[in-house]
Amino acid sequence: MGRRDPDPPCFRKYGLPLYTTSWVPSKKIFAQKLKQKQELQEGEEVTTDNGSTSLLDTANRSYLAFAGGGGEGRSGIHNAILLAEFDFASNSLSEQPVAKFRTEADLPYRMAVHPGGDGLICSLPKSCRWFDWDVLENEGTYKLDLISSEKVLTQLEDIGQQLAVTFNSEGSILAVGGEDGYLRAFKWPSMEVILDKADAYSSVNDLDFSSDGKFLVSLGNGGPCRVWDVTSSTVVASLPKESDEVFGFCRFSQTSDNNQILYTTTVRGRGGSIVSWNTSSWMRVGSKHIVRDPCAFDVSADGRLLAVGTVQGDIFIMNSLNMKVQSVVRKAHLGLVTRLMFSEDSRALVSTSMDSSARVTVIGEQKRESGGSMWIIVFIVLFAILVYFLKTNGALPLL
Repeated sequence: MGRRDPDPPCFRKYGLPLYTTSWVPSKKIFAQKLKQKQELQEGEEVTTDNGSTSLLDTANRSYLAFAGGGGEGRSGIHNAILLAEFDFASNSLSEQPVAKFRTEADLPYRMAVHPGGDGLICSLPKSCRWFDWDVLENEGTYKLDLISSEKVLTQLEDIGQQLAVTFNSEGSILAVGGEDGYLRAFKWPSMEVILDKADAYSSVNDLDFSSDGKFLVSLGNGGPCRVWDVTSSTVVASLPKESDEVFGFCRFSQTSDNNQILYTTTVRGRGGSIVSWNTSSWMRVGSKHIVRDPCAFDVSADGRLLAVGTVQGDIFIMNSLNMKVQSVVRKAHLGLVTRLMFSEDSRALVSTSMDSSARVTVIGEQKRESGGSMWIIVFIVLFAILVYFLKTNGALPLL
């Protein structure tokens, strides 16, 4: 029986089933802290920049938030939101969370980090709860932490489990979709209602904003994929399914010529596909079969890459230009992939699983063209050597 290879440092198990994850805008968070520190130092006769330097060094670290747990039963597995640190230089996740916030009997199932660094919102079984970032200082070193906020989201109290939670890219609009099919959108942070649709679906499964914030796309059971105009709160397009298709996930992105495009995943008898849609005509412009059972999906911020996670724990990363698989991480997790998310700079992809594991896959530069040229050069050199050998041994006539 073969021995299993040791897990790479970019893979960690954190002791509880993980349902969701997000990259943390740590530079923005620490920049706010640095600004506060500098404001406090104004007017002091003697100041030092040692603390500011240390804070700037900390800001260059990459943090990730994870959430999950064992639910409200007596499984012995607690429910919590975790913070971990990722080091790009060593390609390693911190062995243990750098911070942990237990949510008692409430399972944190979905999560959205505010892109401006204000905090994060977490979907619990009955309500959505807001959390603030905190920066802890100890002898000149700084660490990111998460604390319970005094801010109560009254409009999201006692509304049941939300299966989708997302901000637009500016962090000025929040959208949530419930297990009961209720779709809501609010201005942030005022929580002024923009969209309130009680019967959008039998259940809302996924949401995403276009990069310019004009559109919100929704997917759910019991209805088509819908595109909403955020300003008018009306449906501008209903994207139909074909025959036995089932929609899975939806993501807006951009093409190489900076035009917007919409991707959805679909599953039918022959397996899962990625369908692309024109965002002017809202017509299908392409479809690519990928894997049989996609259970997670994301698109990089620069629009170049798409990622799909499977029930078997595999991760496929594809080039959006030709929809060809660029790389595959087989058995990235032992259980199904619950969430995928590219970093803001598109350098890395984080994934989570029910098997309590988290993984960061750094995206390497693809050099297929240069690689192909290298093989041609090698072939020519080998061919020249063969010709020389044959001539020397009289197998070929001398020219």
